[in-house]
Amino acid sequence: MGTGKRNNNKRKPSFRKLLKTSNLKLGNKTKNKQFKQDNAAKKQRKEHRKLRQAISDVSTKEPQPLERYHKKPEEEEDEEEFLDALPTDMMEEDDLEQMRAMAQRASFITRDLSACEPVHTKKRKGEQVESYEKTPRKMKKTEEKEVIHLLPIKDKTRLIPQSMEKPVQPKDQEEEDQESEEEMEEVEEAYSGPVLTPEEQFQLRNEKLLERKERIAKLGSAILADPNANIKKVKELRAMLMETDPSVAVTVRKLVMVSLMEIFKDIVPAYRIRPLTEEEKTARVKKETKQLREFEEGLVSQYKFYLENLERVVKDWKQKKEKASGAVSLDCYRGLAEVALRCMCELMVALPHFNFHNNILVVVVPHMNDPVRKVSEMCCDAVRKLLRQDKLGEASLALVKVVSGIVKSRNYHVKPEMLKTLLCLRIKEVEMKKDAEDLKPKHKFMNYQEKKKNLSRMQRKWKKAEEKLQKELMEAEGSESKGRKLKLHTETLNIVFLIYFRILKKAQKSVLLPAVLEGLAKFAHLINLEFFDDLLAVLLNLVVSGDLSNRESLHCIQTAFHILSGQGDVLNIDPLQFYTHLYKTLFALSAARFNEETGIVLQCLDVMLSKRRRQVTLQRAQSFLKRLSTLSLHLLPDATIGVLSASRTIMHAFPKSDIMLDNEMQGSGVYLPELDEPEYCNPQNTSLWELHVLKRHYHPVVRKFAAHLMKGAPSEGAGALGADLSRRLPVELFEDYSVKDMTFNPPVATPTSKKKDHFTIGNAFIDTQLKTQIDQVLEAEPDLTLDFAEHRSFGSSSEQI
Repeated sequence: MGTGKRNNNKRKPSFRKLLKTSNLKLGNKTKNKQFKQDNAAKKQRKEHRKLRQAISDVSTKEPQPLERYHKKPEEEEDEEEFLDALPTDMMEEDDLEQMRAMAQRASFITRDLSACEPVHTKKRKGEQVESYEKTPRKMKKTEEKEVIHLLPIKDKTRLIPQSMEKPVQPKDQEEEDQESEEEMEEVEEAYSGPVLTPEEQFQLRNEKLLERKERIAKLGSAILADPNANIKKVKELRAMLMETDPSVAVTVRKLVMVSLMEIFKDIVPAYRIRPLTEEEKTARVKKETKQLREFEEGLVSQYKFYLENLERVVKDWKQKKEKASGAVSLDCYRGLAEVALRCMCELMVALPHFNFHNNILVVVVPHMNDPVRKVSEMCCDAVRKLLRQDKLGEASLALVKVVSGIVKSRNYHVKPEMLKTLLCLRIKEVEMKKDAEDLKPKHKFMNYQEKKKNLSRMQRKWKKAEEKLQKELMEAEGSESKGRKLKLHTETLNIVFLIYFRILKKAQKSVLLPAVLEGLAKFAHLINLEFFDDLLAVLLNLVVSGDLSNRESLHCIQTAFHILSGQGDVLNIDPLQFYTHLYKTLFALSAARFNEETGIVLQCLDVMLSKRRRQVTLQRAQSFLKRLSTLSLHLLPDATIGVLSASRTIMHAFPKSDIMLDNEMQGSGVYLPELDEPEYCNPQNTSLWELHVLKRHYHPVVRKFAAHLMKGAPSEGAGALGADLSRRLPVELFEDYSVKDMTFNPPVATPTSKKKDHFTIGNAFIDTQLKTQIDQVLEAEPDLTLDFAEHRSFGSSSEQI
């Protein structure tokens, strides 16, 4: 059969058909036809070549003897009897010899019959052709079961024998018993070696540890040198987390955990790696793109396995689950778990943008409530760092959702530190409810019909370029990211308020209440106007109940006035009871050096008196001014400076309060300092005499403030304060002059010495006659009794009576 091209008798297409069909399509058709002919010719040549090869193999192959099977003696005897029974006398010896010779030369009998298949047939992978001619024809023999004979049953006529099968032990159990015995023998052989001294054991451990450290260093250096090429070495390094040598297992695992954590922090890209779609996997890409995809896929998988290993270590510690290997004891699990949690905290803070960040949050956040103080503080610190550095708000939203779920699932039995971490949220602005006009879509650009109707061709061209430029400027300014950030912050704050309101409603006597009140005080200006009435009623009930501490009640007051000073200006509410409670709480402030309540009081005074001065009466302001001046006498210097600065702010907000610097009475009545009602204590009938005492204070800044207030707190002139003191808020001054470190800021000068250079002798002041009598008495006998009433002169008896 020839291998040339086939004759093509097909008619050529007409000119009209050529016009309808493109040249490219016709060329492709011709190429496809030629390609099919070449493939058919190539396939035919291949079949011929295989057939010739099979024929040559059969002719050159040496004949092999027929296969024989070993037979049992009984079968051999039967075969001999059968051969003897054959009529061999009817065949001649020449015929027998010829048949034997033909049998030896018959290659078609000895060769494998599977070779007789068509040459062009393809064998599937894993498919084995069974040589059925080689398999012996034997009947399956049923295995005889062992039987246990039981006692027979006696009937009226006969005995009925009874038996049962012997129970067979399963092979799996026998294999397990054998394996356990072998393991015990191996352990005995391992520990049957020479006993080492403690010094030799310590030296051997150091050698093993040094070897492991060198290997960790080599693998880590290779990965950091070229992450794309050596990403597979991360798997080798991760395999060392399963170190089985008991002498170095704990140390090696800790080192590998920390090393992998630092490696991932260095090689992880600044974007999230998403899985490829089916179309992207099948598409043809450049070599560099393919290498990058392989690197990203390997990085994500190794990072996932590493996090799973860390999580498994923490779970084993919590569940007190000991591994079968016994390389690490239960006592060492806590140290391993702490290192694993520390690594996860570092990755949570360093890689908030990368894959599996939410999975890390789910593991770390519950341990903020861990009974081990070191673990809970470590997790809380990591969460605070994450919230402080999160600018967009995605990580904050995910974290707040996890915290909300934990607080609700544990029925509010969590540590207050978990809620205090939410104070680090960077939320300053959220989406409030807008008017109907603001909600309408803004008409930014003209549509095509308006342009065609109102503008010329050149004007439309310029308008199109202007719109394109405007869009690019909006993208450059990041207006879209700002809107997304605002949405994330709004959703985050809604979940935070949901946590706070649940606790206020269902767990008012919980230890979480101080943290809730502190959080409400910080974010109160962002609460929707709809919740103001209910929230103020709840806060007032808490303050009036008397179950709160001073700090908690101050937070309630601060929250209420933050609400009223923001959007609450539209509400017509007079919070007199909150003023009364703060006025009563002022004398309960502590004078300790760790006094944080003073800062809250200063913030409350700023919101209640300075920012709401139009709603506050002069008499109420004077009452607070007098009580603050009295309070400043028994506080530490930092708190005294803050209180005097707040007094200065009140005097500026209420100029008529300077009448308290005069000694003359301005009205009827007497000042009642013990009365807890600021409206009825008659503050106009007293003066700020405490400023004269503070003028001789040991702290120089206190003396400055006292002298400044005595002159009426002038803004200019001789008695004015410097810019460093006058332009700072009371809370800032309280923090600047803090005495937490038991040092004065600025340093306080030592008092001048009042001791005299010489002393007069005491005898010079005594009369000579009196001194003589004293000497006589002192030299007298010891038994002498002294009667001091002997020389006293009494009057007449009538006077005595």
